[in-house]
Amino acid sequence: MMANVSVITILYLSGLNDKMNNRFILFSLTLLCYCVILLVNITLIVTIILDKNLHEPMYILLCAFCMNGLYGTTGFFPKFLWDLLSPVHVISYSGCLLQAQVLYSFAFSDLSFLAVMAYDRYVAICRPLQYHSILSRQRIMKLVCFSWFTPFCIIAANICLTSRLKLCSPYIARLFCVNWLIVALACFPAETMVNSIFAYITILIYVFHGVFIVWSYIYLIRTCVNSIENRAKFMQTCVPHLFSLITFLFTILFDIMNIRFDLKKLPQPFKNFVAIEFLVIPPLMNPLIYGFKLTKIRNRLREVVTLKNKLSLGVH
Repeated sequence: MMANVSVITILYLSGLNDKMNNRFILFSLTLLCYCVILLVNITLIVTIILDKNLHEPMYILLCAFCMNGLYGTTGFFPKFLWDLLSPVHVISYSGCLLQAQVLYSFAFSDLSFLAVMAYDRYVAICRPLQYHSILSRQRIMKLVCFSWFTPFCIIAANICLTSRLKLCSPYIARLFCVNWLIVALACFPAETMVNSIFAYITILIYVFHGVFIVWSYIYLIRTCVNSIENRAKFMQTCVPHLFSLITFLFTILFDIMNIRFDLKKLPQPFKNFVAIEFLVIPPLMNPLIYGFKLTKIRNRLREVVTLKNKLSLGVH
């Protein structure tokens, strides 16, 4: 039976309708969206790196958070833009595994960063006198590395398990490669048991991240209720974080429902939008929310804009 299984080297992404109208309009809008994501994230990253006053734990975490957003969107948008202009939507098997690695590690790194940022706000509000001793620059860098490399290694282990499977179909009904959908193409379902076990362990690990974030905010809210100063600090620095968390969880939950329950009755454009939400909304909204809400960043950006206006007036 094994001898009859051919080796699949090319996969077809069938999530995009071949007869789709207004393809060039969608390409233009997608390109514009990607350019805006690049602009707002790079602006925030450069602002934090160049301003020594922003070299504090919260802003270092925010900088890494935006870098992760660039990493994830780079794994999707260039390929998607190419597919919008191409009559055939194909990807090599190795390229598909690489894309799944990038997108999954991006999503789980985002959750890790949100957990570390929740801890940062907990220490800042509940233990302010010990803040800089607990969250020293060295410790923050360790937490940033942990938030990047741990998800990367966990997802790499999942992808390695997938790469050993023999596939019986080259068709993935999505706009991009999803590890679980690649596993579903396996010729021998019995061989996917290890994949399922490892996938559930991975999910359990990041459920604990979510529980930790919820616990942190429950504790923070209880602490801030009776203090005007803490309430003000919570509103200024925690509300953007909460918005990012809710946006991220909402988009990921929709995507999981789409994968697990295979919502066939829903129109394909809607399912496509649900699938790419986590690659569009958080990377686009997070820099805008933090940029407008956090006073130091807002003031710094205003100074840069004012300086540019003065220089341009000086030239004329």
